[in-house]
Amino acid sequence: RILHKKLTLLKLIYKCVYTTRQRIKFSDDRVCKSHLLNCCPHDVLSGTRMDLGECLKVHDLALRADYEIASKEQDFFFELDAMDHLQSFIADCDRRTEVAKKRLAETQEEISAEVAAKAERVHELNEEIGKLLAKVEQLGAEGNVEESQKVMDEVEKARAKKREAEEVYRNSMPASSFQQQKLRVCEVCSAYLGLHDNDRRLADHFGGKLHLGFIEIREKLEELKRVVAEKQEKRNQERLKRREEREREEREKLRRSRSREHRRHRSRSMSRERKRRTRSKSREKRHRHRSRSSSRSRSRSHQRSGHSSRDRSRERSRRRSSKERFRDQDLASRDRDRNSRDRSPRDRDRKDKKRSYESANGRSEDRRSSEEREAGEI
Repeated sequence: RILHKKLTLLKLIYKCVYTTRQRIKFSDDRVCKSHLLNCCPHDVLSGTRMDLGECLKVHDLALRADYEIASKEQDFFFELDAMDHLQSFIADCDRRTEVAKKRLAETQEEISAEVAAKAERVHELNEEIGKLLAKVEQLGAEGNVEESQKVMDEVEKARAKKREAEEVYRNSMPASSFQQQKLRVCEVCSAYLGLHDNDRRLADHFGGKLHLGFIEIREKLEELKRVVAEKQEKRNQERLKRREEREREEREKLRRSRSREHRRHRSRSMSRERKRRTRSKSREKRHRHRSRSSSRSRSRSHQRSGHSSRDRSRERSRRRSSKERFRDQDLASRDRDRNSRDRSPRDRDRKDKKRSYESANGRSEDRRSSEEREAGEI
């Protein structure tokens, strides 16, 4: 029965994890961005005395793998969220460190500034020795014996300096107060360190998971700050480039619109000039046509006037010739009368008949000439 319950529980857990993976993507707000960048304090400090427990957001290695694949093609800028998360955590840690320092200052006896500086020197040497011992253990685990031996030589030198600093500190204080345990707060992980701690205790602290985890978190925070600053600078440059491109495009559009307006204005002016030219040409043609028509009408009127003057001169000449004929006839008739007076009455009768006949012929000729004149005018 117990085994059956365990199997059902594992099935439920697997089902929950599978449904979560199916429903949630790495870009979801419920996913921890610090976990995607492998710097979440809940993962780094797990198993230490400052274990923070389970993170409130989703942690899944498959989502981290998906993010690492997708981040090669696109920048999601999750570093900013992770940086904010780590900054808030480190700020809380620094605040606890300050509180611990104030508490130590209240509980321990007050010492002079000179003695405090000597004690601080001992603490610094203790920290240096602890870091070197932790490094030696790490190099030995990696199999680098030569480097670990060099680091051990540095540890021996630091131990000699520590003994000298402790001797100076012991001589500057009375024996009763020197025997008291002088504590110090670690600036990295806010843990308490003793002034008289042995090398094993210092190595355990500085090589421990808690201290190294805080170092990792602080280094990761500095790296994220640098990456975020570079990306922000890059984004600002891209924005400036896009802005310059937009301004260049706007200037180009404005230039094109101005050139189009200029072309339109030029085409309009050219069309107006053409219209003016066509109008002027049409006016000139009309004027020429009018002048030609007027000249033709004048020539026609002149011709008509020339014909009428000719007809008039002919009529005048005819009238003159008819008058002269009448005069000649009158003169001849007068001469005949004179001669007839001298002749017999028979001759006079003949002469009268002849005169009447000639006068009748003259009238018929005058009528014919007048009819011809009228026909010529028509």
